[in-house]
Amino acid sequence: MHWIALVVLLAVLQYMVFGMMVGRARMRYQVLAPATVGHPQFERLFRVHYNTLELLVAFIPSIWLFGLYLDPRWGAGIGAIFVLGRAVYAFAYIRAPQRREVGAMMSFASVAVLLFGALFGAVRLLWE
Repeated sequence: MHWIALVVLLAVLQYMVFGMMVGRARMRYQVLAPATVGHPQFERLFRVHYNTLELLVAFIPSIWLFGLYLDPRWGAGIGAIFVLGRAVYAFAYIRAPQRREVGAMMSFASVAVLLFGALFGAVRLLWE
């Protein structure tokens, strides 16, 4: 489960970096809190950060349960795809939001595999 822990920590670190990018953009484009709209570049960074938070809510329990019920090495590998997908998503969205699909699909698909794998593993244990 150490690999799972490492991937989860990398995902949370990535989320924090995205948050720092939003903070810098607030200052650079003078978007004062609590505003969440303003300069288009700020809004892109804000959306990357917020969309990542939305997926972390499903990703974190799914990766832990996948590792617990199925295989922690496979879970960590699939989780690494999530982290990579979020990076691809962020770079694409910041440059041109309409080109975010690849990263978004990498992230969503990895969470779906982890979630359904964990569900399968949990249900399988009920029958043993």
